Amino acid sequence: SSWTPRGNYIESNRDDCTVSLIYAVHLKKSGSVFFEYQYIDNNIFFEFFIQNDQCKEMESTADKWVKLTDNGEWGSHSVTLKSGSNILYWRTTGILMGSKVVKPVLVKNITIEGVAYTSECFACKPGTFSDKPGSSGCQVCPRNTYSEKGAKECTKCKEEMYYSDEGSSVCIERPPCTNKDFFQIHTPCDKEGKTQIMYKWIEPKICREDLPNALTLPPSGERKDCPPCNPGFYNNASSSCTPCPPGTFSDGTQECRACPAGTEPALGFEYKWWNILPGNMKTSCFNVGNSKCDGMNGWEVAGDHIQSGAGGSDNDYLILNLHIPGFKPPTSVTGATGSELGRITFIFETICSADCVLYFMADVNRKNTNVVESWERSKEKQSYTHIISKNASFTFTWAFQRINEGQDSRQFINDMAKIYSITVTNAVDGVSSSCRACALGSEQSGSSCVPCPTGHYIEKETSQCKECPANTFLSIHQVYGREACIPCGPGSKSTKDHSACFSDCLVSYIKDNQSLNYDFSNLSQVGSLMSGPSFTSRGTKFFHFFNISLCGNEGKKMAICTDNITDVTLKDMVAESEDFSNFVGAFVCQSTIIPSDSKGFRTALALQSNSLADRFLGATVETMLENISIKTDMFPPSPSKIPDVHFFYKSSTVTTSCENGRATVVTMRCNPNKPDQGELSVPSSCPAGTCDGCIFYFVWESAEACPLCTEQDYHEIEGACKKGFQETLYVWNEPKHCIKGVPLPEKRTSTCETVDFWLKVGAGVGAFTAVLLIALTCYFWKKNQLEYKYSKLVMTANSKECELPAADSCAIMEGEDNEEEIVYSNKQSLLGKLKSLATKEKEDHFESVQLKSSRSQNI
Repeated sequence: SSWTPRGNYIESNRDDCTVSLIYAVHLKKSGSVFFEYQYIDNNIFFEFFIQNDQCKEMESTADKWVKLTDNGEWGSHSVTLKSGSNILYWRTTGILMGSKVVKPVLVKNITIEGVAYTSECFACKPGTFSDKPGSSGCQVCPRNTYSEKGAKECTKCKEEMYYSDEGSSVCIERPPCTNKDFFQIHTPCDKEGKTQIMYKWIEPKICREDLPNALTLPPSGERKDCPPCNPGFYNNASSSCTPCPPGTFSDGTQECRACPAGTEPALGFEYKWWNILPGNMKTSCFNVGNSKCDGMNGWEVAGDHIQSGAGGSDNDYLILNLHIPGFKPPTSVTGATGSELGRITFIFETICSADCVLYFMADVNRKNTNVVESWERSKEKQSYTHIISKNASFTFTWAFQRINEGQDSRQFINDMAKIYSITVTNAVDGVSSSCRACALGSEQSGSSCVPCPTGHYIEKETSQCKECPANTFLSIHQVYGREACIPCGPGSKSTKDHSACFSDCLVSYIKDNQSLNYDFSNLSQVGSLMSGPSFTSRGTKFFHFFNISLCGNEGKKMAICTDNITDVTLKDMVAESEDFSNFVGAFVCQSTIIPSDSKGFRTALALQSNSLADRFLGATVETMLENISIKTDMFPPSPSKIPDVHFFYKSSTVTTSCENGRATVVTMRCNPNKPDQGELSVPSSCPAGTCDGCIFYFVWESAEACPLCTEQDYHEIEGACKKGFQETLYVWNEPKHCIKGVPLPEKRTSTCETVDFWLKVGAGVGAFTAVLLIALTCYFWKKNQLEYKYSKLVMTANSKECELPAADSCAIMEGEDNEEEIVYSNKQSLLGKLKSLATKEKEDHFESVQLKSSRSQNI
């Protein structure tokens, strides 16, 4: 890989190698180096620096990074040189993130001042001449002439048989004419409203018609009616179309009419018929290496479409420009910030047999032209839309190139791009093809429209301005009726002007009759994540760098991603800067970072910055919102049982691979082990944060993502009673999965009775009860023994034929009853006797039997 000479300029490499162009010079006195360059692709880094003969960089290398230029424009660069040895380095490094080939850097006209003398003059190279000895430069031979080395003049070719380009050293034999040597055009409409197809030779004509098998120029086609005027224009009985006067409209086939009462013209441009190039459009041809196509038209009108022209060579840039001085938003959203002010939509196709490219570019305030989108090789008929969110002067450019390398002959003349229609909405100097409802003043005077205040819609019944309800934002596409106010998503609020929705970092969720409240205020600052490393096909290391503004601070402080050579930690740049081509501001943005240790870079490099989310949809625990579904298996499960909160975002930028725009999901996960800002991560299966390039996933783990504490998150512990006082402590439930919220109550102290007093009372009562039980036991045991002996005595007497034993000292006295009475009793246990005692002997448990004998003595 190397720099390649291309005649009057030198071209850098087209791959991702690092290649240097080196020139050493010894200066007798201080001087300078000056050169012109073209550097249009930020996927290749271009640096210019100087070293001395000890290979030490000099002070002049502080600004060694060369600035980008616009497409087709040459920039200049100048650096002072010290006396002595100077080694000049032009170094390029391509960064290929995809399959696209980088556009090379072109350098020409290198001039070094400070060389005191030279030993001899150099002879002019072939194709140039000098008629003055000692001249500082040589002149280029014109077309159809040639020269040899050291020539003083150029020699003409035999025009009938040979030709040559500018700066040629030989003449080339003219080939026979083929269908690649001419092209067709549509003539402008004449006074009769007719047009026809005509064929023209490609200039300069290099072929011969008089050779065998040579083609001649085909005859012109038949005259046909010109297509109608574009919407918003009318034909005033002439061959041209005139724009409708202000306040009127037309579809292009009828005369202009005034809008009805209560309506206003819908301004813009709609080009769908191409019989003449519109007044705010121009076309040109440009080639970085030569001037073959200078002054030629790059695009040609063709009735129902406009197509790329022939150009001078296959590697020409065929350019079509459309200038819009500004945008006028709908009356109901006048003054809204950050909203869609307009859009440009075009339908196109490319027909290519080689590696052609169609570029769509935008220039803001005539400062810097940036490529918005590009399409390679053949593409079927399709539509593309670009959103305008800043009221500025725009120049939109379509550039078509058949092949990116110079060719000696025309091989791809039939490759072309076609644009069928271009529509621009809300242009300040636009015309109207229709009318739309407008707001009328409170005191209607005729049918004049009045602008609605910011955040107001037009009420259908009264045509009056009415403010949108709270937590709704006004649709940019519809301003008529209550349905124009779109509700904000869950966990979001609307700005004061109802232009957008944002999060106040407070989210609530009810689960199992328990309310969980989250406060992400401490995470509202921009969070950053560097994922990777990743490597290109040739081993260049790079990282994906993300900035995330979780809540957006009402859209005032958004995440900022910068382009080119910059400090990648910069987050607080002013988003309203006029020159915003070098950075993007959004809720979520991405840059590609090349580390300082890659390819010999001495500082980290940022490139390919883009917005991933510029609109906040809502925050919820649910795993789906607005057709954006979360793949829960992409991340490991949460270490806590606290449900995750998902923030949903969307980008209005539509790309060829993401027809519905990009979307982003940031999952907030409670993790008490990661305090403060916590940690951002992307799925391990998708290190770039996305697997399809359209939906990006992030997990933000932090203790600040835990819910607010409630009374259910702590419990109380009662202490021992000491000296009549008892303490109650409150501690958090472990593990603690909450922050802030309800504070932990202070310890509580209360009076209490000491344990010693109750111990003495208990001991006394126990001793008294024990003595009482022992006494009762002895009493009933003794009584039980007496009754037992007596009963046994009676039973013994009955066993001897009912005769009682003779008493030792008793006899039957005179007058005593001789009847005998014997009392039997049931034997009771100790428990039964205690029970009887307890019932105060209400019942008689003893049985009495009276025994009578023949004897008259009583026992």
